[in-house]
Amino acid sequence: MIGNLPDEVLEAVLDTLPVEFSVVDAEDKVLAWNKHESRIFKRPEGVVGKDVHNCHPQKSVDKVEQILSEMKDGQRDKARFWIDLPIGPDGKEQKILIEYHALRASDGKYLGCLEASQNISEHQSITGQKRLLD
Repeated sequence: MIGNLPDEVLEAVLDTLPVEFSVVDAEDKVLAWNKHESRIFKRPEGVVGKDVHNCHPQKSVDKVEQILSEMKDGQRDKARFWIDLPIGPDGKEQKILIEYHALRASDGKYLGCLEASQNISEHQSITGQKRLLD
């Protein structure tokens, strides 16, 4: 990153990003997440410092373990998948994009993983162009 942001600005940026994220360290412990109140995948605050494997449905834990293991071994830097999930007051199915990104130091050392999720349902209907302030 070029430049430095005051903590207050950085926190506002992270909560304003149009994506929710969670960060785990190299030992698979949950460090932090943004958008606490409006998350698609809500987590209790007590999860901070706990093993990330306990934050996923049992049927997907083995896949999460495989992705993280491959990132640690340097075989993978990214995993991308999407699911249909009923969310919102009407329970309508929404398309949720989920991406895992390996976090690496400048020397390539594995530091952890960034899990980013966002509802892309509105994006799926975009066509043509819309210019600034149109």
